[in-house]
Amino acid sequence: MTDTLPDDLLALIARVQPRADSALAQRLQHRLDRLTKPTGALGRLEALALQIGLLQGTDRPQLQQPQLMVFAADHGLARQGVSAYPQEVTWQMVANMRAGGAAVNVLARQHGLALTLVDAGVAHDFGAADGLVSAKLGWGTADASSGPAMAPDTAAEALRTGARLLAARPGNAVLFGEMGIANTASASLLLARLAGVPLAQATGRGTGLDDAGLAHKQAVLARCLARAPQASTPLAVLAEFGGFEIGMIAGAMLQAAAERRLIVVDGFIVGAALLLAARLAPAVLDACVFAHHGAEAGHAALLAALGAQPLLGLGLRLGEGSGAALAWPLVQSSLLLLDQMASFDSAGVSDRPA
Repeated sequence: MTDTLPDDLLALIARVQPRADSALAQRLQHRLDRLTKPTGALGRLEALALQIGLLQGTDRPQLQQPQLMVFAADHGLARQGVSAYPQEVTWQMVANMRAGGAAVNVLARQHGLALTLVDAGVAHDFGAADGLVSAKLGWGTADASSGPAMAPDTAAEALRTGARLLAARPGNAVLFGEMGIANTASASLLLARLAGVPLAQATGRGTGLDDAGLAHKQAVLARCLARAPQASTPLAVLAEFGGFEIGMIAGAMLQAAAERRLIVVDGFIVGAALLLAARLAPAVLDACVFAHHGAEAGHAALLAALGAQPLLGLGLRLGEGSGAALAWPLVQSSLLLLDQMASFDSAGVSDRPA
């Protein structure tokens, strides 16, 4: 449901349209089938090339100026002890990313990804920090176990801000990452409420909780859900259970899909943002490639709710966009193979008999 959203966001959602084109799909499939290989021998890479061609509306798809956007924010739920790490790790890791020392920095450099780091609502004053886009909606969300994480107007502004930041960046592909202590808690709440996944299946160990810590986290999240039983629309769920960074990623995804940009989805938290975006505009999924199946307990249920088939299964649970960056070369390969492989005709290779 979108009836509580302001007109500008409704207009954005209306621009997210399905990318079905049977004639183009036939041309792309014919090109794939005429490459010098057995039919279907490149497996998922062929489906990926077909998807990107349909998204871009051409049988000669290309990837240009890929962007990796990492959104960081704090969560009031951290005060309830739902993370193995203290809240100040959020701003410390943002500083580490600004200095180029995080995993996502290494992978962005390796794969030639333009990295943008966004302060969506970190509980720290960075001042006029180089290498950081300031879009702070607050010093962390409120504690969702005792009241709404944010006001509905703020939730709408998170969507709007994410869309604006994405629109200002070049290219036709975007990878998303996040940083925020306790954001697996917010992601679990979104999964439970928006997809109806039982909380026990939606909640994992996050940054490394032990059994007692996991049981405590589940109890806290159960209180959150019980506190706001009426919240069911995407905007209401975002407002109640939070995540400035989750809301901004969802808004950026809607903008990316409206612009026919390819979206590479990272792990559990970014996936929860996509779940939010897909409940607003289901066709956003046509633009999405799922990077990996992570180790966070709720990720399998989230992927199932989205009907997703991830490219990798490496046991990752880092976030930051690291899984998306690792999957990026496979995305590139799918189009390079489509573009640069010889056909049976051009190579003079005999096809199998009809």
